Amino acid sequence: MGFRLGELVERLGGQLEGDPNIEVIGIAPLSDAGASHISFLSNSKFRAQAGQSLAAALIVSANDDATVAESYKGARIVVKNPYVYFARAAQLFEAQTAVIKPAGVHPTAFVDPSAQIDASAHIGPKVTVDAGAVIGAGVIIDAGCYIGLEAQIGEGTHFFANVTFQAKCVIGKRGIIHSGAVIGTDGFGFANEGGVYVRIPQTGRVVIGDDVDIGANTTVDRGALADTIIEDGVKLDNQIQIGHNCVIGAHTAMAGCVGVAGSAKIGKYCTFGGAAMVLGHLTIADNVHISSGSLVSRSIHEPGQYTGFYPLAKNSDWEKSAVIVRNLETMRDKIRSLEKTIKTITKHEES
Repeated sequence: MGFRLGELVERLGGQLEGDPNIEVIGIAPLSDAGASHISFLSNSKFRAQAGQSLAAALIVSANDDATVAESYKGARIVVKNPYVYFARAAQLFEAQTAVIKPAGVHPTAFVDPSAQIDASAHIGPKVTVDAGAVIGAGVIIDAGCYIGLEAQIGEGTHFFANVTFQAKCVIGKRGIIHSGAVIGTDGFGFANEGGVYVRIPQTGRVVIGDDVDIGANTTVDRGALADTIIEDGVKLDNQIQIGHNCVIGAHTAMAGCVGVAGSAKIGKYCTFGGAAMVLGHLTIADNVHISSGSLVSRSIHEPGQYTGFYPLAKNSDWEKSAVIVRNLETMRDKIRSLEKTIKTITKHEES
């Protein structure tokens, strides 16, 4: 199974340079592609490799096309953003081989009689659907998932095996939640009385928009009173923690092991590198990009790239730097004293 290049262009757009009847059966990296594959060039530093590729066709940008065409003799699809075009083409190829889950409820699943499940939804083995839950058209709930009391799952959303979706949580259309994710667990809310912690009931929800992807073993806490909100198009990688009452703005993306403490408000179109940390009750503007491993300890009100980690060094060099940092206050006092002395000498000479 495959696609003619002409068919790909008809579906996805782009300018085809070459034979539209060439058929490709899949996408492969530049180094591995053969005569039945299509590949893509998304980074100009690999132009030379693209020129020597054995792929039947390449997806390239207009900026790279002329250079690549000097040595590459296959067909080319010229587009604005080759990486995005590759992603959309990959979806087409995936759809050709996707296993279609049958509609209906597996005999081993438990569905409360008051739950509403669209006839086109798939409810897999050992799934539990609690009272009052609403599951929309084309939803896929794989084996072992738990859908809580009055939870709502929008059209075309897919829960992979062993997702926990707690009471009254909501997710919109076309969402994807991967195995082991827990949505709607209690937030970390306690009041301290003389060193003893008193639990604060977490009565809010998690409300998730459309087209949201949530990775394996990621946890999103329910709100204490108001809701935790994940807006449309957000992409969360594996093993991320989102604290209670956070707001994650539309189309923001977070890489693995990011942690966001409670009540943080993050804007739209932000990115967070792996293991970045955000302290609670902070506000981050739209279009902010946080480097991997950074600690965000204050609110950010202007878009841009922010980095907050100390560069890796040999341990001996790091220890020397640490000594310097510890002595900065003393060094500052000495410098100020020297500045005063120099100022006094200069004034005396001038007089």
